[in-house]
Amino acid sequence: MANLKAFFDEATNTVTYLVWDPATRAAAVIDPVLDFDPNAARISTASADAVIAAAAAENLRIVWILDTHAHADHLSGADYLRRQTGAKIGIGAHITKVQKAFLPLFGPVTDHPDGHVFDVLLNESDTLPLGELEINVLHTPGHTPACVTYLIDDMAFVGDTLFMPDYGTARADFPGGDAATLYRSIHKILALPPETRLFVGHDYLPVGRDQFVWETTVAEERARNVHIHDGVGEGDFVTMRNARDKTLAAPRLILPSLQVNIRAGALPPAEGDGQVYLKLPVNRLGAA
Repeated sequence: MANLKAFFDEATNTVTYLVWDPATRAAAVIDPVLDFDPNAARISTASADAVIAAAAAENLRIVWILDTHAHADHLSGADYLRRQTGAKIGIGAHITKVQKAFLPLFGPVTDHPDGHVFDVLLNESDTLPLGELEINVLHTPGHTPACVTYLIDDMAFVGDTLFMPDYGTARADFPGGDAATLYRSIHKILALPPETRLFVGHDYLPVGRDQFVWETTVAEERARNVHIHDGVGEGDFVTMRNARDKTLAAPRLILPSLQVNIRAGALPPAEGDGQVYLKLPVNRLGAA
């Protein structure tokens, strides 16, 4: 059975997972964070370095860096980890749709929206070796068209598709998102064995809870998820999700996050003065 260590980033409410095969010490990092202070436009690698240190302490060899999707609320540490460890970056193959939607938002397109900045583009039922274990891929779109869930032993890493039962489900109003598609993807996850352990990509503190948590089960989600427990039909879910999404503001870090994350966590190339810039396209976000 795989071993697991979780890292919670309170600045972005993001959970990063280090998963490894105890027999061979081969490891995967899922949804790593690159720290970003938007007030000072300052990047740091403390969160990613903590994962590297934990891997070293366990004598692990990181072989995969896996993003569940192109996050809109934190910068991905994938490229930094790749450069530090030599591991390969994997993401859902439909990332090309996200690249096509967002690359033009940040100025003249010089990058190719073909996913080449990632090492492996993953489709439904693809598998990746993790030592003597196997990582299985489910395509679970709806939040974005590129969302995937990673299955390792009895664990499913669901990204933003599902949250803890008392918080609900992902928004579906980003370009390429769709509430009906999200409903079907969630039910693909909820069709897994009831004892399957689900690890969410974020946690927040709903009313009545004062501790961050990020592990639940298929059975718990089916019984208690406030948006999509057993008995909630697709029509009711879509109506609820669309109405709720209309009330939500854009994520605080959506613009810096997307221009980095569609590049596999790499910063944009330096401009003529040798400096790297993250752009804030004015009045363009809705158009994407």
